Amino acid sequence: MHVVLMAGGMGTRFWPRSRKDYPKQLLNLFGDKSMIRLTYERIKDLTPNENILIITNQELLDPIHQQIPEIPKQNIIAEPFGKNTAPCIGLAAAIVRKKASLEEPMVILPADHLIKEVDVFQDVIKTAVAYAKQNDALITLGITPTYPETGYGYIQRGQAVTQINNRTIYKVKTFAEKPNLETAKLFLKSGDFLWNSGMFIWKTSTILKEFGTHQPEMGIGFEQIYQNLYTDKMEETILDVYMRIKSISIDYAIMEVAQSVYIIEADFTWNDVGSWEAAYAILEKDEKQNAITAANSVVIDSRNNLIYSPKKLVALIDVENLAVVETEDAILICRKDSSQRVKEVVDALKQRNLDQYL
Repeated sequence: MHVVLMAGGMGTRFWPRSRKDYPKQLLNLFGDKSMIRLTYERIKDLTPNENILIITNQELLDPIHQQIPEIPKQNIIAEPFGKNTAPCIGLAAAIVRKKASLEEPMVILPADHLIKEVDVFQDVIKTAVAYAKQNDALITLGITPTYPETGYGYIQRGQAVTQINNRTIYKVKTFAEKPNLETAKLFLKSGDFLWNSGMFIWKTSTILKEFGTHQPEMGIGFEQIYQNLYTDKMEETILDVYMRIKSISIDYAIMEVAQSVYIIEADFTWNDVGSWEAAYAILEKDEKQNAITAANSVVIDSRNNLIYSPKKLVALIDVENLAVVETEDAILICRKDSSQRVKEVVDALKQRNLDQYL
């Protein structure tokens, strides 16, 4: 199999720690290893290093290679600019077709998710690959929901189609956008809805055929990229295609309109770590439920807070539910449950041309 790590995101909801030249996937948020390093270590036993691709942007080519020197440098590919997940995946499919074959299974993984129970994760991936090899199937992994989360998309599973390795593969019935709390509670109660993990498995031929059917302009573009890979026209062709194709997620472009879409319930602990509140849920906490990563801190009559401050002392008095994040040149203070809005700060910085803080 080929494994593709999508690592081009900017991690705007983790500002001010996440910056354009050192975004979330490169940060050591949970220990001494970065998110992308942890992702690599989860999959390195599944396939040789030469079969692992990383799709990122130009600024991150060297930092990623420094963090994962085991992967050949030519396998770390820069998009000319980000256009969401569908172009990223189509580019990767063209490369896998050139390097291997149209029948090669592809495993698509975000580079910045946190997953525990690595053995269970690997077992689920092997099950999905086994099914994909024998079928023209688009397979996604659904995470067993443990609470009514409103920050994730959901997938409703339909009828069971087969079992492999004691795991059931279901037809996908519907995709659902991020719900409000009442709808999320109904999803949880039904037992049919799983969190949309953004992890995918399919044959290269299957995904390219689906692009040709549902996104023909993209399909033509990926064929042009394939024809010019590893020639003197490679960079020019990729840039030309990216200039023409639209920015769209793989869910909207393919998964929600294709017919042969399947799901496997993934029973490992998973978090997409999409905000400071999500990080708080993972980090260790004191007796007052404060998660503190700081050089020094004084916390008086305060609870349920997140503090990140590697160099400065932070003191809290009579406050609850705050995220306080300090770096050398910026300080973020917000309600923890408003941390999804941190990307609005990044948008405001762009509008004000304060690029030195991005």
